[in-house]
Formats: sequence, structure tokens, C-alpha cells
Amino acid sequence: MSGYIEIRNLSKKIKGQAVLSNIHLQLDRGKIYGFQGRNGSGKTMLFRAICGLILPTEGEISVGGQKIGEDVSFPPSLGVLIEQPGFLGGYTGFRNLQLLASIKGKIDDQAIREAIRRVGLDPEDRRKYRKYSLGMKQRLGIAQAIMEDPDLIVLDEPTNAIDEDGVHLVKELLFELRDKGKTILIASHLKEELDLLVDEKFIMSNGTIAEGSAEK
Repeated sequence: MSGYIEIRNLSKKIKGQAVLSNIHLQLDRGKIYGFQGRNGSGKTMLFRAICGLILPTEGEISVGGQKIGEDVSFPPSLGVLIEQPGFLGGYTGFRNLQLLASIKGKIDDQAIREAIRRVGLDPEDRRKYRKYSLGMKQRLGIAQAIMEDPDLIVLDEPTNAIDEDGVHLVKELLFELRDKGKTILIASHLKEELDLLVDEKFIMSNGTIAEGSAEK
């Protein structure tokens, strides 16, 4: 295999229970990949493994030729939204992203404002994060995933609680990023949502990729 992301014989056990089993995948640059399955099917665990947030019990994952957990702890150019974003309730959305951006120091305030605008929020909104609706919180989570212009973007249920206009905005944003050569992984339990978004889709069940599940 010679893809941007290579997953070989990936398995993960937690407290003796298999949560991922014998996964083999090759994913290329510049595509949107969808992972469909019910809650508990393994989508989030697979994403955590790709991001270096959990280490496999067996097998290996490489991103851009670097083995996760050996050559690097995390993919070096990564934006991720998995489950509930951990923002601080007493700060504005802009201030939350400003604090996160200060960790790497790669982007300035203007880039943060632009990321916020791209998801349909107002960077000058003075409301504290705790006052945000669920949809606004989700949009801010997407903004933090894209703000540093990463090569790999991993989004777990990205349109959760977002209204129809917001879903269209996110869709157009992801297409734009894909066309710039970004690799985007999306997990969802909604078949219709993925079919509108992705170039290729995989079905997950019981911690495995269903045989022959890839669809264009």
C-alpha cells in the first residue's frame, strides 16, 4: 500500500473487549472519506487511533509515511473534532480559539476570525461559549479543526445539531478544502448525509469494515 493514510491489521482491545478488529485501509490525499455505522460500531475508536489518541493492540497506522505511536505521536498536520469540543464556557468563541492557537503559534488572529466566519459564526460575537446553542458549539468545533489549515481533517458527526443552512455551508466548506488537496474523514450514522458529502464510503459494524463496503 502507498496511500497518504495506511492502516494495516489494526485491532484494539479495551478491558479485554475488541473495539476494532483487523482493519486494513488505504486512503489517498485530496478526498473526502465517509465512515457510516451505528453508535458503538467503531467509528470514533478508529478516528481516535488515526489521530494517535489511542494506540492499537495490534497492527499499525501510518500518515504521510510516518507511523503513529512510533515515528510521531500524532499526525503532524491534523485538525480534529471528535465528540463534544472541550471549550471554556466563560470565554467567547474567538477567545477559545485564540487560546488553542497559542499552543502551536502557527496562525494569527486574522486567520482565527476567518475560520469562524467560514462556519457561519461572527468572530466579534461577545457571547460566552456557555450561551451558545448546540449548533453554534458544533460550528465552533469545526472552525477549530480547520483554522490551522491542516492536511488531515477528522470530523466525528460534524453536522450534529446544525440546521439545514448550516449543513449546506459545511458541505461547501469541505468541498473547498478537498479541492485544495486536504484529506477529510467524516463519521456519521446518517447515510443520506454521507452520500452527499463523500467521495468514498465505508460501512462499520462491530469494530470492523464491512466486506466490500467502499462506495464511490
